[in-house]
Formats: sequence, C-alpha cells, structure tokens
Amino acid sequence: MILACQNISKSFGEKEILRGVSFHIEEKEKLAIVGINGSGKTTLLKIIMGEETADEGQVVKSKDVNIGYLSQHQDVSFDDTIYAEMLKTKQEIIDTERRIRELEKLMHGREGEELEKLMEEYNTLTSFYDRENGYAYESEITGVLKGLGFTEADYDRHMNTLSGGQRMRVALGRLLLKKPELIILDEPTNHLDMPAIAWLEGYLASYPGAVIVVSHDRYFIDRVATKVVGIELKKATVYHGNYSYYAGKYKEIRESKLKAYMNQQAEIKHQQEVITKLKSFNREKSIKRAESREKMLDKMEVIERPETVRADMRMTLEPSIESGNDVLTVTGLAKSFGNTELFNGLDIEIKRGERVALIGGNGTGKTTILKMINRICPKDAGTVALGARVTIGYYDQEHQVLNPEKTIFDEISDSFPELNNTRIRNVLAAFLFTGDDVFKQIKDLSGGEKGRVSLAKLMLSPANFLVLDEPTNHLDINSKEILEDALKGYTGTVLVVSHDRYFINRIATRIIELKDKKLYNFIGDYDYYESHRDTVYSAESAGAKENVQPAEQASSSKESFLKDKEDRARLKKRENDLKKLEARIEQLEAELEEVDSAINLPENATNVGKLTELSEKREQLDAALVETYDEYYKLEEEA
Repeated sequence: MILACQNISKSFGEKEILRGVSFHIEEKEKLAIVGINGSGKTTLLKIIMGEETADEGQVVKSKDVNIGYLSQHQDVSFDDTIYAEMLKTKQEIIDTERRIRELEKLMHGREGEELEKLMEEYNTLTSFYDRENGYAYESEITGVLKGLGFTEADYDRHMNTLSGGQRMRVALGRLLLKKPELIILDEPTNHLDMPAIAWLEGYLASYPGAVIVVSHDRYFIDRVATKVVGIELKKATVYHGNYSYYAGKYKEIRESKLKAYMNQQAEIKHQQEVITKLKSFNREKSIKRAESREKMLDKMEVIERPETVRADMRMTLEPSIESGNDVLTVTGLAKSFGNTELFNGLDIEIKRGERVALIGGNGTGKTTILKMINRICPKDAGTVALGARVTIGYYDQEHQVLNPEKTIFDEISDSFPELNNTRIRNVLAAFLFTGDDVFKQIKDLSGGEKGRVSLAKLMLSPANFLVLDEPTNHLDINSKEILEDALKGYTGTVLVVSHDRYFINRIATRIIELKDKKLYNFIGDYDYYESHRDTVYSAESAGAKENVQPAEQASSSKESFLKDKEDRARLKKRENDLKKLEARIEQLEAELEEVDSAINLPENATNVGKLTELSEKREQLDAALVETYDEYYKLEEEA
C-alpha cells in the first residue's frame, strides 16, 4: 500500500461534504475518483495533500513516499523558457553528469587511496546516473513536450508569452518528468486537445508509479483507471475496474437497492394492514396473530431508501418539422486570420438524420467553421448552403448567444414569448433551476449553469439541425449522459464539435477530422475512427481520394440509422408499457379498497367463510400490486 484514506469526513460550516470516505491505492495502481460537481472530489485531494484538514479520519502514507500533485488552479508563475523550465526537473542528473566529468579529469594521474576514493564516488554517481536514465533525459524532455502538443519552435518561448492553458501543460510536463512514486492529477485533460489527451493516457497507463486522477473525461478514465472510487451523497464506493465497469456496476447496485427497498416497503405496508384487520376482529386468536406479526416487524432490519443524488436534468429534443434530405452543403470554404491560414477549399456534405462530429487539434478552425455556418463569422471564400426547411439550433461554448444582463427567466421568456410563466418555470425546473434561482443574472452563473440555460433554449427551439460547440463542457457526468440520450433519440440532424471522446462515441454516426488544413471522413463512431485513421491517412498520402475508407463503412451509416430507429421504437414501447402499468396499479389499488370496504362491513364481521375468502383475495391483489410496482420501477429506472 502506498496511500490510504481512512474514514475521512469533512464539513464546511453546516454543509457536510464527505462522510466516512475510505479507500487505498497500491504501488503501480491507477485510481480514478468520480462524482458530480460539488461532490467533494477536489476537497478530498486537498486533504490528501495536507492543504485541507479532515474533521475526522486520517490519510496514511507509506514512509518517504514522493507525491506529485497538479491541481486545477496550479501556480504557473514560471520565469524562463519552456525548455529551460522542463530542464530544471533534471537538475540533479545534470549536476551528477557535471561531477562525473570532473571526476574523470581528477582521476587522471592519481594513485593509491586517493584514486580509490575518487573511484568510489565515481561508481556511486554513475550507478545513479544509469538508474535515472541520465543518458536519455534530453530525449525524455522532448518526448513529453511533443506529447503535450508543443513543437520545437515553442521550446525557446518565454513562459510569460503563454496562455493559461499552455502554462498548465508545462506544469503537467514538469510533474511527469519528476517521476514521483504517486501522481495526483485534478482534471488534467482540461487544457489538452485530443492528441495530447491520447498521449497522456498512454503515458499514465504505462507509468511505473501509482496514479490518482479526478476527471470528468470518461474515455480517459476508461483507458487509464484500474480502480474507480465513486463519491455519491458524501460517501465513497470502490469499484475494481475502469469507468465502463463502474457505470454498469453502479446502475446494477442502485437498481438492486431500490428494488429491495420497494419490496420491503410493500411487505411492511401489507403486514401493517393485516395487523390492523386482525386486531379489528377483537378475538383472542386474531389478536395473538396480530401481536406475533408485530414482533416480526420489530425484528425486521429496515432497509434505508436509496438517496437521490439530486433531481436529474430532464431533456427531450424533437424538431417541429422535417428538413429536406440535403441539410448542409459547404463548398470551397477558406479562412485566414492575418497571415495564418486555417484552411482552404474545404467541402462538407451532411444529410438528414446524420449525427456528425467535427474533431481536430486546438486552433485548427473547428469553432470557426461552426460560426461561419451560423453567419457569425465571415468566410474568405466558398459557399455555405442550407437545405430545404432547415432550421438551425446553435449551442455556443462561449454562451455569447446569452445576454449577460438578463435573468435566466427573462432569457427564456424573451426568446420564447409564446410561453406562459408556468411553462417557463417547468422548463427551467427540468434544467435544475427552481425557486429564486430563475431570477439570477446570466453574468453571475457558473459555466455549468450557463450551459444548462443554453440547453434549455435548445430544447425549446423548433430546430431540426443542431449545431453544437463543446456542449459537454462544464457538465457533470450525469448531465452528459442525459444529453447523450436526448441526442441519440433526436430525429433531426446534428453537427457537433467536441473533445469528449466518450460523448462522440455514444452519439456520432460519422466523424470528420480537420487535420493539416484538410478534412478526413470516417463513417462510424470514435472507436471506429481510432482503429481506421492510419489507413485513411495512408490512402490520402498515397494520392487516393479524401473519402477513402474500408468497404465495410458503406453500410455502417445505414446500420446506424436502423439502430436509431429501433432505439426510438423501443423507447416508445417503454413509454406505453409504463402507462399500462400505471393504469394497472390504479385498478389494483381500487380493487383493494373495495375488498377492504367489504371486510369492514358489519354483515361480514362474523362470517368466517366470507372473511377468509376476502382475505385470500386481498393477499392475491396485494401480491399483484407489489409485482406491478416492481415492473413499473424497473422500467422507470431504465427510462
């Protein structure tokens, strides 16, 4: 064991954040901490690092363990060039190399005891130099810099010329080069593009030390983690697997707990009603039976109702009218800023029903393309044509379409004047804005809150072509999954720019990559893109057409469309089944009331045969009601 948290509890004032959190990490283990925004993940890291004090519990570390920590708000006030700052992490190796060279000169011409002392020091230093891979430290530095997206032209740039995100990348690189026994990273992918994130995944997965990472990047966790600590409602549960294992197991455990609770509650209610009826007979035998059942209830270990994390965001997307088959046609698109050419001669075609993800490195021009489609940014050359009956719904990652001076309520009310106050409040409640929250000004909202307002406007719009720029930024994992489900059930067309590979993998039927000022087309999800991109690149460099793909791709779009159609049909059937079960529950409850009324009739009080018949019927109805409730809650959880 390299580190353990033992019963960590933490409150800020009256607000409890963590309660009895326990887990441990072994050498070489890769652990991810997940949970919704505000669940206490960063607080837990600060407690581990001694930046916060736990109210109860303790953090136990193995002796002399070396920990490297990258927080979300790291001090990045470096004062040298990028390469020089990275080089400082190898200062001990550099000093050792310098001393080795000095010893080689000193040993020349020495003899006896003096030579032996020099040789002893020389052997010690060369052993350390070999162990620390001193012969390759320069290539190690360049490897990390390139992996994090820096080019050789960047190496001599001074730190004070870099953006905040670039400085964070340097801080991450410095930490990795120090090679601590335990690396702790808080949202390390926030400032990285896709190639850099993929590189970091490989680096951490093969890292010889242990890793603790807090991240909302589910694809990243899938590739790196061997253990997941899920924080929910202040408590922690350990799952031995990656994110996909955690997600499946979490749902399974929650369903099991809810089912056990519902079944027990139904049994308690049934027993209490039987006890009441037995006592009402006012006969010695029936009273004894009632008392026996009461003792049984007293001894029962009552299951607590599984708590709800919070009211989940509720979102449905449906276009008001169907567009024509040709949704977007872009021809010869070009854009430059000053002397920097982003791209030239780009062609894009999107058909109705497609869900297209536009991906590429930072600064390649993806957001610029979306802005040109929305007529927000002028194009230098080319045409952008929308098809018949196409209406765009635009989600802007910078939320510039929101008026910062308006309240949330007014933002919705002014955009959709046909809505009454009740409807607006209901919509906002679906996006977790209730009570006086609706009167907060847009400028005072967090990034996640602004995102939810933008999503609410998107849901209310009549759009049949959704153009989304980084829609999952600032959303917690639960909200991301709700958005994904809404998009998967959407019958219109989607064009999305995103760095969230898990999100892309779930919703995309086609991927367009903007790379080296060219577009590469992949008809499939993100996993498909990863497994086929080298083939497409090779075909392009060999002079083949841009859209060269393996033969099996031709049918994948159709298969995806058919799968979506099946998914929508399945959702519709589930809704109908829920309605039928609701009607069945109402019917059974009405029949139970009739039986209870019959049992209480004076003429039946002394009729043992009739009471027996009614009691048996009541038990049958009660069992049917429990079974129907079980089916209902199971379907509701799936929905």
